[in-house]
Amino acid sequence: MAHRRVRILAAPGSAPPNELRAVFDAIHAKYAVPQQFSADVEDEARALATSPVLPTADCTDLTFFTIDPVGSTDLDQAMHLQRDGAGHRVRYAIADVPAFVPSGGLVDAEARRRGQTIYAPDRRTPLHPTVISEGAASLLPDQVRPAFVWDLRLDADGEVWSADVGRALVRSTDRLDYVSVQRAVDGGTLDERLALLREVGERRMRLEQARGGASLPLPDQEVVENGEGYAVRLRPPLPAEDWNAQISLMTGMAAARLMLDAQVGIVRTMPAPDAGALASFRRQAAALGADWPAQTSYGAFLRTLRRDVPAHLALIHEATALFRGAGYTAFDGAAPEYGEHAAVAAPYAHVTAPLRRLVDRFGLVACEALCRGVSVPEWVREALPTLPTLMTASDQVANAVDRECTDAVEAAVLQHRVGEMFDAVVVDVRGERDGRVQVLDPPVLAPVSGAVVLGAAIRVRLVRADVQAHAVEFAPA
Repeated sequence: MAHRRVRILAAPGSAPPNELRAVFDAIHAKYAVPQQFSADVEDEARALATSPVLPTADCTDLTFFTIDPVGSTDLDQAMHLQRDGAGHRVRYAIADVPAFVPSGGLVDAEARRRGQTIYAPDRRTPLHPTVISEGAASLLPDQVRPAFVWDLRLDADGEVWSADVGRALVRSTDRLDYVSVQRAVDGGTLDERLALLREVGERRMRLEQARGGASLPLPDQEVVENGEGYAVRLRPPLPAEDWNAQISLMTGMAAARLMLDAQVGIVRTMPAPDAGALASFRRQAAALGADWPAQTSYGAFLRTLRRDVPAHLALIHEATALFRGAGYTAFDGAAPEYGEHAAVAAPYAHVTAPLRRLVDRFGLVACEALCRGVSVPEWVREALPTLPTLMTASDQVANAVDRECTDAVEAAVLQHRVGEMFDAVVVDVRGERDGRVQVLDPPVLAPVSGAVVLGAAIRVRLVRADVQAHAVEFAPA
């Protein structure tokens, strides 16, 4: 089954129609998503926000900038880029959450219970009280903030030859968003920062392809407000998002290498697809007429697939079977037998989103200690064995809420169109009369009941759109 990447674009606190609001409430209750923070946690957070443990180092002379979706206020990362001979030097500032959230306090305990920020169409359930996550710790423009500052030196090919991280004060000078950055680059802007971001991003993307990294070219599915409720649409990621993601990915790879070499820390892992899964996928590609040379890796093959070709769209969805088993591996005293992330094709760790993801806080502190040549704090070591379970549980909740809320929106969009015909592509077949189709407009991924052929472009009739059950179903026309 295909996994959709869902972006929630509705403003937090916006009011959906009553029927949808009740469904969203029920979904949150079903998965026990926390609601408001307790008064005690909020009180502690307000006190912590005014008395952080500040570093002595000062990098406020560097002109950092942030790039995030429009309207974001929980800003984890800011960057400063410059040329360094034939290569580049990247300073990547990550919000210093430990400066505001000491281990053992009420805010820390609540963050461990939540695991990560949960996003839904009508609300955002933050990992930390907003006085910290969207205020005191956020790398907002024109504010001096404590941060973990990664100093990454890259050669002419984009390879990292030196990596260090330390705590310092920083000041972001500009809050940019992906759309405006892409518009500026496409318009031929002379902004050196964006030119450098593109250079670094494209060099890192070439390295990713060379080492065998793989990613699915699935477009993001967006839930958007349309004035009367919600709608869904598909949007391919902008190149600027890919460049920005490469900076984060590069930092995560450097962090993983530091922790694995020191034999203490936590990494994000995913096993390589087994021979059987690859053989099955290669047979599917051949059956659908896609050219996959024998010497080409599956990652390189996926890059050749186009979303506007029905057979390719089916293969993109079927390829999700190759991206399974992701998890977290903690270690202390010996490196794990397997410490790589197959899709990255390298060791990788989550360290760039501590405002929104619990595990990043611990990885950052571990890496900073290792770079300073001091022992990893005992509170980090004590937490390491617990983090994989906490993060796996919160990932499951976040994915379930995303999936079911989006299903409900799709049902609401279609509930008055039962009986109508739609163009679709068959992207999954299970058994003789069970499959899934990607409807093209509106972009809905849903079950289809009836005999269908993988990769076929067909007409389907909507037979069910139940908002309360957040279920949509089609039949071949």
